[in-house]
Amino acid sequence: MPFLTTKSLPRRTVLQGLGAAIALPFLDAMVPAFSLRGRAAAKPVHRFQTFYVPNGMAMEHWSPKGEGSAFELSPILEPLAPYRNQMLVLSGIKANWNYIHAGASGSFLTGTARGGRNEIEIVADVSIDQLLARHFAGETQVASLELSMDVPANAGACTGNLSCVYTHTLSWRSPTQPLPMEWNPRALFERLFGDSGSTDRTAREARLRQHKSILDSVTDKLARLKKDLGPADQTKIDEYSEAVRDVERRIDMAERQSDLELPALDQPQGAPPVFEDHLALMLDLQLLAFQSDLTRVTTFMIGKEQSARPYPQIGVP
Repeated sequence: MPFLTTKSLPRRTVLQGLGAAIALPFLDAMVPAFSLRGRAAAKPVHRFQTFYVPNGMAMEHWSPKGEGSAFELSPILEPLAPYRNQMLVLSGIKANWNYIHAGASGSFLTGTARGGRNEIEIVADVSIDQLLARHFAGETQVASLELSMDVPANAGACTGNLSCVYTHTLSWRSPTQPLPMEWNPRALFERLFGDSGSTDRTAREARLRQHKSILDSVTDKLARLKKDLGPADQTKIDEYSEAVRDVERRIDMAERQSDLELPALDQPQGAPPVFEDHLALMLDLQLLAFQSDLTRVTTFMIGKEQSARPYPQIGVP
């Protein structure tokens, strides 16, 4: 039984097929059995994931009552009840820079006390996610993912006379180097699992015809690999394979619907045309990125600051 020997499957093992490579999730078989190093490596890794919701919150439905461990979950936090003993709810953390929208997102992960003074002066500080990305750079293929639900605009003025970069990103590699946020699930998928990474429509359609499913080309290899794994790893492979297939199917559906008339919005936010479908895809892709250990750091803007997006699905026109 190979998974009981000191031999291990290389952690960066990938499945090759039709010019595409897909990373595997972290498996027990990737850890040398009975070794001190293996036991240390088997400990759960640390990950960092930020969700940013712009434009304010109904805090009476968000903030829990009470302090310390004896707090009462608020309606918004109630779905996290199973993880209550692993959860900290922090308040009172804020920077001194209070320039409405730009100061909110600009200081969220940087803690910077001031920003630029005009449209072309762009300055903040290194963000927490990028400090962690440097720390994990040698452990993962992708140091960090910077994601959003809106098309980025890193030029022009959005709040007062300040640069739009403040309202469209959370991540800063240096005090003067903001990072763009990726909003396109197709581009994100290709960055994580694809080959050329091109988002050209013709190229995408050609790859869809050639690669009906990336996993179809590696089915035999996957089956052979499973024979050498323990039951727990086989279950992980099955779950991972189905998760990738499901994301592929949903992205392909979004591609086929790209010519559909978009919802009646002043500024259409891109495909998929339905907000919930777009959001679900971005969340599933982040899960896959963590599951395959391609990255350990993600930042995700549910919306940009000063967004005019309506939410007719919940009665907010």
